Amino acid sequence: MVTLNVSELDQADQFRELQSTLRERWKTIELFDNSDADILVIPSLSIDQRELQKIEGCEHYEERLLFSLMRLRNPRTRLIYVTSMPLHPSIIDYYLQLLPGIPFSHARNRLLLLSTYDSSLKSLSQKILERPRLLDRIRQALRLEKSFMICYNSASWEGELSLKLNVPLYAAAPNLQIWGSKSGSREIFAESGVPLPDGSERVWNSTDLAEAAVDLWERQPSLQRMVVKLNEGISGEGNALLDLRPIAELAPPDSSHAERVAAISDRFSVLRFQAKKETWENFSGRITELGAIVEAFVEGEIKRSPSVQGRITPNGEVEILSTHDQILGGPDGQIYLGCRFPADEAYRLQLQQLGIKVGRKLAEKGALERFGVDFIAVDKGNNQWDIQAIEINLRKGGTTHPFMTLKLLTNGRYDLSTGLFYSQQGRPKYYMATDNLQKDRYRGLLPNDLMDIIAHHRLHFDSGTEIGTVFHLMGCLSQFGKLGLTCIGDSPQQAEEIYNKVVKVLDEETRTSKSDFSSFSDYAFATTWDGYSF
Repeated sequence: MVTLNVSELDQADQFRELQSTLRERWKTIELFDNSDADILVIPSLSIDQRELQKIEGCEHYEERLLFSLMRLRNPRTRLIYVTSMPLHPSIIDYYLQLLPGIPFSHARNRLLLLSTYDSSLKSLSQKILERPRLLDRIRQALRLEKSFMICYNSASWEGELSLKLNVPLYAAAPNLQIWGSKSGSREIFAESGVPLPDGSERVWNSTDLAEAAVDLWERQPSLQRMVVKLNEGISGEGNALLDLRPIAELAPPDSSHAERVAAISDRFSVLRFQAKKETWENFSGRITELGAIVEAFVEGEIKRSPSVQGRITPNGEVEILSTHDQILGGPDGQIYLGCRFPADEAYRLQLQQLGIKVGRKLAEKGALERFGVDFIAVDKGNNQWDIQAIEINLRKGGTTHPFMTLKLLTNGRYDLSTGLFYSQQGRPKYYMATDNLQKDRYRGLLPNDLMDIIAHHRLHFDSGTEIGTVFHLMGCLSQFGKLGLTCIGDSPQQAEEIYNKVVKVLDEETRTSKSDFSSFSDYAFATTWDGYSF
């Protein structure tokens, strides 16, 4: 249990009181989405910076919330976007030119871009708080009675920034982030009656971790593998796989509990880590800081990783936003690479119902705004799937920006009865998206180079047909050869064709050999997209 001192309790009360003004200002979600408002976007990745550094190009992930600029399609909306380092002007121009029916100059006049000019390994919110003059400039630019703040995730820095600016934060309060951790997710699933894999509570050292692993093994003697998860992580980078089969030879069923604990402890040094260059020495040190759980690995010959996204509105209602089939990679398929919208029709409506259960439980706890739930689905035959929940994300994850891009570009609607998204013309829309189109040959491409390629090959999103590609993470391209895409079509096949065209064009423009596959396209199209039905 976390114990708060008097000062922290006072701050928590002040934060809740300020956040409650959201409910008073916007009685309905329609008013909230279409109101005259000043939106302060703080795309701070306020998570453990050492875990964040496992993601290549993470310093540019503040760009993932640039879809928020499309909110400027409302001519009464003003927006302030703050980053650690300045954004390339062509990237901003790219997003503003996507806005249908709004003159570029009109949208640009309602956008204020600010930067801390600080690339150090601190969260953006912390950097802002360290700059009183920047705080004053933000405060002076806002109409406080019409303002709210959004962020990537909500930690203590965001809570403090909200209070300093006197601007309510539209996100789960920092003291509720426990429900987005691995152990907190398991508690919510259990309280909500949502199925989940067998596993442990949080432990704080490798000795207790070995005990928890053996307890799980003894409950499920036929278990072949289990997953060790740091209690906080991003994109699956904090996960490791423990293979029990070699241990079973050294510690057979007639072994004592202590012998099995010793055998598992010995195997920790050869865990299969999902993050590159991770070691047991470093991982075990992180357990003492963050805590960890152990969980049964869900086996299955045909297995998928769907997810559901929702939000808890200012008046406490739970709204389902989308479902996806996630594309995972890495050594054991636990690293998030991309997604496909919507999830398979065989289970997308079931995902929605499970998401509503989780959302209502989170609402009871006082959470607001975005939440996502990740699942494992195993094909049992006859179009039946066994679905188990594995994690809650109380942040804007990898599936947030592609869906919001689609929604804000088309001004369409999500239909809960079908799990499909329809444009204003009544056409169902589909997309494939990734944060991880990455090739060495793409290194050195500047944002302006990408704009030239987009224009020459007509890869851009067409607002008339509502078909095409929206690019993001363009700041990652030159140094890391990494790019994000959301490829939107009128069918799953068309979305895939658009994606393939973009990759082909980029390969040709950079003279990439045919054998140089990107990790996303190679994994996704070789194994993952096959067999989907919509």
